[in-house]
Amino acid sequence: MADFVSGYNIIKKLGDGARSQVYQVVKPDTGEVFALKRVVRESHEDTRFLDQAITEFEISQTFDHPYLRQSYDLRRIRKMLKLNEVQVIMEYVDGTGLDRARPKSLTRMFDVFMRVAEALHHMHERGYLHADIKPNNILVTGEAVKVIDLGQACEIGFKKPRIQGTPDYIAPEQVNRQPLNKSTDVFNLGATLYWCLTQQTFPTVISRDGKRQEMPDQSKIPSPRMLNPEVPGVVSRLVMECCEYEAYRRPQDMVEVISRLEMGVHVAARGFDDEDDYTYDKTVSTETPPPVPQGGQDDDDAADIPSSDDSFEYDYSAFDELTKGSADETPEPGEID
Repeated sequence: MADFVSGYNIIKKLGDGARSQVYQVVKPDTGEVFALKRVVRESHEDTRFLDQAITEFEISQTFDHPYLRQSYDLRRIRKMLKLNEVQVIMEYVDGTGLDRARPKSLTRMFDVFMRVAEALHHMHERGYLHADIKPNNILVTGEAVKVIDLGQACEIGFKKPRIQGTPDYIAPEQVNRQPLNKSTDVFNLGATLYWCLTQQTFPTVISRDGKRQEMPDQSKIPSPRMLNPEVPGVVSRLVMECCEYEAYRRPQDMVEVISRLEMGVHVAARGFDDEDDYTYDKTVSTETPPPVPQGGQDDDDAADIPSSDDSFEYDYSAFDELTKGSADETPEPGEID
């Protein structure tokens, strides 16, 4: 194939995402291999996809962590003075998403999620959220783990103008357009681990077609241990607490998540059952929940939460990726992409 962008030659196409294609490319003069994400405007509404690619590049420059994919270069291509295309040169990761390469060993699975939690902690320490953790945004290869796709990342406390997230893993505050905080990533991570442990998705407040749903009765949702008796109770309880609909009831940071996953590794490695699957023994305040950080928003904005009868705009970019698969993945033999 001809050069796709000056200075790089295409090796192969890795996949498609929302208005984007990802290619494996090589720089001929050095032999270095990269991933190139190309986002092209097809209509006026596609501006948000261009913006997400630019956001992914700019935010990634803030981080330097082995479990977060790096971005190296951003190219804006204009047509008639109008931004028509964005190309991002990124670290090439020869891995497969958890949606297609779910670890068979519990100890390996918990190890993968501890690394993801470490990556998210790194982001939080620098004031940002990922806001779209899901199985196909976690790539694994051998012992390596990489968190990808920062297109929906934002500053802690930011209130998004649209509903963004992936329906099967989205937190209630993302659907309600409230300011997002560390516990938003905790929910996304917990819902992802729930799927990996059970092969079932945790009930959220929005359906796959973008329709708001009644908040399920959390007491009736089966825990991972109920669906998979091999899951240690300490991890089963952690997952259910990560997925609490009320943000203040969740573990408030990744440090706690990592600590409790480490306990799960020890229990799984020893091969014995730690405890029954009862509610994790921690005191939950009966007082009014603490105010959610506003991230520079006006106080009036905090009350701008649509009811079930309100109309709202759902950003389908993550949903498109959910149905099409990760743009960085190479299908295993015999799989349908």
